[in-house]
Amino acid sequence: MTPIDINQPSVGCGAAVFNDKGQVLLIQRLKAPEARAWGLPGGKIDFGETVKTAICRDIKEELDINIALIGPVYITEIINKGDGRHWVSPVYEARIQNGTPTLMEPHKHGGWDWFDLDNLPPDLTTPTRQFLSQYRP
Repeated sequence: MTPIDINQPSVGCGAAVFNDKGQVLLIQRLKAPEARAWGLPGGKIDFGETVKTAICRDIKEELDINIALIGPVYITEIINKGDGRHWVSPVYEARIQNGTPTLMEPHKHGGWDWFDLDNLPPDLTTPTRQFLSQYRP
């Protein structure tokens, strides 16, 4: 494994997973930065992995669901939210292809839920706020 150079941006990824009611699937982070905030599921892109593959893999690992990606909808950017890191993360819109969300990493996430876009939890992660400020269904 190559050590992380914190002086270089890292590449993450995420998905705005919507159900047939127009609700968005959010998970609650337990770890810093932004511990206890709710956010889009996703993670980091591994070397040699495509964005689409990384998104599907990360969400399968977190929630044990398979998703169908609809298309890219936003690129978020986070610079030093307490961890000294710079993240750039493409976000894709997605739907569940099969499975029911199940919390697979309780050491990383406090839970998951569906939220109406007009009734979101007050504490959202920076990428989620960035995405939602621009998203128009």
